[in-house]
Amino acid sequence: MDVDGNKEIFQRFRPSGDNRNHKVCYHWRAGKCNRFSCPFLHRELSAPYSNYNDGISLVKRSQGFSDDHNSIRRSPNFNGTSTWGRVYSGGGGSRVVTKTEKLCNFWSQGSCSFRDKCRYLHSWCTGDFSLLTQLEGHQKVVTGITMPSGSDKLYTASKDETIRLWDCQSGQCAGVINLGGEIGCMLNEGPWIFVGLPHMVKASNTQTNAMLTLGGPVGQVYSLVVGNDMLFSGTQDGTILAWKFNAAANNFEPAASLKGHNHAVVTLIVGANRLYSGSMDHSIRVWSLDNLQCLQTLADHKSVVMSILCWEQFLLSCSLDKTIKVWAATGSGNLEVTYTHNEEHGLLSLCGMHDLEGKPVLLCSGNDNTTRAYDLPSFSERGKIFAKQEIRSIQIGPGGLFFTGDGSGLVKVWNWSPKKSANA
Repeated sequence: MDVDGNKEIFQRFRPSGDNRNHKVCYHWRAGKCNRFSCPFLHRELSAPYSNYNDGISLVKRSQGFSDDHNSIRRSPNFNGTSTWGRVYSGGGGSRVVTKTEKLCNFWSQGSCSFRDKCRYLHSWCTGDFSLLTQLEGHQKVVTGITMPSGSDKLYTASKDETIRLWDCQSGQCAGVINLGGEIGCMLNEGPWIFVGLPHMVKASNTQTNAMLTLGGPVGQVYSLVVGNDMLFSGTQDGTILAWKFNAAANNFEPAASLKGHNHAVVTLIVGANRLYSGSMDHSIRVWSLDNLQCLQTLADHKSVVMSILCWEQFLLSCSLDKTIKVWAATGSGNLEVTYTHNEEHGLLSLCGMHDLEGKPVLLCSGNDNTTRAYDLPSFSERGKIFAKQEIRSIQIGPGGLFFTGDGSGLVKVWNWSPKKSANA
């Protein structure tokens, strides 16, 4: 047994020239390895040493390990930065950890043993906002969030086929509506709440409790917007359907069918008497709200156009091609790209808002489970929001509040925080 034990110890602290099992223990890095003797290294890889025994001693001293490889102690005689970004001060001073802007996965699961000494973030955000509360209940990705004007309820929709109503005072779920179909989007306009379902749109009046069904879509309805007194829906087959409300009949009547996209229309926005549609066919189409004719096709994106936003005289769009594009009108009236912002991951959703000082801010979520906040027009980063799964819905609320919904079904309530003065 002693021979086998010595072999394992040798493999763990062998010279770098021997490449057998020359790996750092994953569980040791997480601070929770309970194997003795562990066949993997309990130290970061370092430069080879000429003397094997001296090398072991040096690694122990420089990394702050005791003879028990599961325990960590302070090394007061070492001044400098280790490979984990920790800085040790001499003379028995306190340890200062240099944080990286990356969420600690173990902390998010409630199991990080490093606590405040972890080099990764133990926070769901960085920047000038803070998390107020979490709303748990949905079982699948959140596809819509809205707070009707004058209401004390927050509405959230999900692919789990339900709409949940949340009491804004208590944060408790006040009701669940099962619609019997996967919800692709949700929109609030006046007293009406519209919900995109497979092959239909449901319209509910929050004042009269009237519920209407708008037929005609082929496949899932992914996007909804209101413009020029018409409701537009983007559908799975690439068609944009329009309805107009008939007050006398208290009903929505079909008004138009806009064709041109080759694949599903996943985002719609209205601005400057124009309807803008983004599609899985990688294009954006510009439609006149007067005659519902296509005025221009924008084909600069290389993948699915996931979200579109109107800001002042500009159009902003994001795509799975990892770019945000800013469009502006030329002298002829056509839109052209004036700026492209590149990211490292595909982009999913855009939301524009103002901070507490009235400055415009762009929130952009990506498929790396991170949402970034940018000042406009500089695109200077203001902070980040982290999530366990990708954020697909972002909605503005009153008084500096905003809401996010992610792929796990979790809804979070955030608020903008006042900036701290330099003398604070």
